[in-house]
Order: sequence, then C-alpha cells, then structure tokens
Amino acid sequence: MKPQGLTVGHFSLGTKQPAKAATDAEAEANLLARMTHEARLAVMEQRGVDKLVLSTPSHAFMYWAGEFGTEYARICNDELSAFCRVMPDKFDFWAHANLADPEAAVEEIDRAVRVLGAKGLCVGGTNFDGIQTYDERLFPVWAKLVELDVPIMVHGFNQSIYLGERHHEDRFETTSIVGDCVDETLFFWYLICGGALDAFPTLKTYITHAGGMSVFQLGRLSELNGVMAPDARNQRPLMDYMKNFYFDLDVHHPALRRAVAEVVGADQLVYGTNFGGAYDYGDLTDGIDLSDSDREKIRSGNAIRLLKLDMSASPSSL
Repeated sequence: MKPQGLTVGHFSLGTKQPAKAATDAEAEANLLARMTHEARLAVMEQRGVDKLVLSTPSHAFMYWAGEFGTEYARICNDELSAFCRVMPDKFDFWAHANLADPEAAVEEIDRAVRVLGAKGLCVGGTNFDGIQTYDERLFPVWAKLVELDVPIMVHGFNQSIYLGERHHEDRFETTSIVGDCVDETLFFWYLICGGALDAFPTLKTYITHAGGMSVFQLGRLSELNGVMAPDARNQRPLMDYMKNFYFDLDVHHPALRRAVAEVVGADQLVYGTNFGGAYDYGDLTDGIDLSDSDREKIRSGNAIRLLKLDMSASPSSL
C-alpha cells in the first residue's frame, strides 16, 4: 500500500479521493487496521452480514509473476485459512491458485480445499498470463474442481498489469473500471465456447458484478453463438449451460437488479457485494419485487448450498 493506493509493480489503483496517508508505512498500517477480525465484524454488523467468504484482492492475483505466482498462491491460502480459523462461524475463504501454471494450480487447489478448508477457487477474469479460459491446458484445473465438488468465483482484474512500464497507456484506468466486467463476460463466453462445460458438465461458476455484461447481453450471446462463432466447441445451445452459472445483484440501480433477478432467476443468484470495495447499496434484495422465499435464497440459501457452508453457529442469514 502507498498513499496513492494499492500498488502492484508499475500499476497503482487510482483514486480521486484525498490521500489517507502521508507515507507508505502509514498507508500499510491503515490497510492492516481495516483487515483485523474486529474491523471486519464491525462492518458486517453495520451491513447485516453474518458470514463473509474472503478472497485474494483482485488486483493482486500474480498470474504475471512467474514462479513467484505459485509461491504467492500458497502464502495467500495459508494466511486466509489462518484468518478464518480464528472465527470459523464468521469467515470462510476462496482458494487462490496460479492458473498461469495449470499443473501447479491443480496441486495447490487440492491442498487448499482438502487441507485448509477452502470453499472454492477465486480466479481473475480470463487471461492467465496468456492462457485464456477456453484453453484446454486448463482442463485439469476444471477436472480437479469437479472432483472436489467446489465452484469457481470470477472477478476481473487490471489487465494493464501486463503493460509494465507502459501502464500509462491504460487511459482512465479502463482495464479496471470497464475491463473487470469485460473479463467476467469473457470468462462466461470462453468457458462455454471452449467446450469445458461439455467435458465437465457439473462445473459451477459464480461471476460477480451480475456477470459483467453477460446477463445484459445474454440474448445476443445465445443467438450469435449458434451462427457467428465458427470455432465454438460447445455441443449444446448456450442457454442450456445457464444452470452452471451463478450471479449476484452487485449493480448500481434497483431496476437493473430487478432485471437480473428476472432473467437469471432466484435459484442462480447469491449475495455477492464486493464487500469493502468501491460501493455499498444497502440490502441488494430490497425493492426489486422478490417473494420472501426468493429473497432468502439470494441472501443466504443459495450460497450455503453452493459452498456447503456450515451455518450451525450463525443465528440468521448471510
């Protein structure tokens, strides 16, 4: 952490907010103070959240870091596991793995889930240092997730990290602000078009930000997959794969959340909020004409089932 924000290599997560620190050391101390159990619990209480499932920061996946990317994944999983073990009734975590090295990723996913208790795998968008989601080199990763019966979570990241010293070419921080949603849409598109869901029909994926742009352009993707994607390897119509995907309501306007709920259906929605991220809208299920049963599916039931969460010590829903 630096006064200008989270910094990875040549990339700094820009902000127009006033600097909250004068030095790097102060910025780091401020960040760590927000990541204690007590600080997290205070915000959870404020927002009515009983349990968080934590993940590696999306701007720091380290797919670009060579062998260190694999070491980093082990560090992340060890630290997340240790954090959650202090209060297992309040915290669980998504595993991290270096998908730029699929063989190492398979090994680390197995360790994170079987030994450390991870609930699934968090991945960054679709570009893993040149390996795209449709690449069959990732099939062993999908096979391991199916074997372990755990899902994927998708959150895009700043692709300008690959520009190195040319990071200034990413005008207006587009690869974060727009690119996160592009990454998430491409993951949806590539996983289907690449044939992964035909090879692994029980693979489950949760895509945040309401699926990027995939839900809002679902009709276009569905129709044109059949007539304008000659290299697509999916064996069934695109809409047949929707049961493999979960989405959330993390979009800015109630009308958009209502649309997502209507298009996707309550059984495929979970309560992802980019917790501690850029925005907070209150209860995302309010004011969008949900029945009580559908509202509770989204607020807790679907996530409990998808992630096999132990809620025995929690008095109410997520």
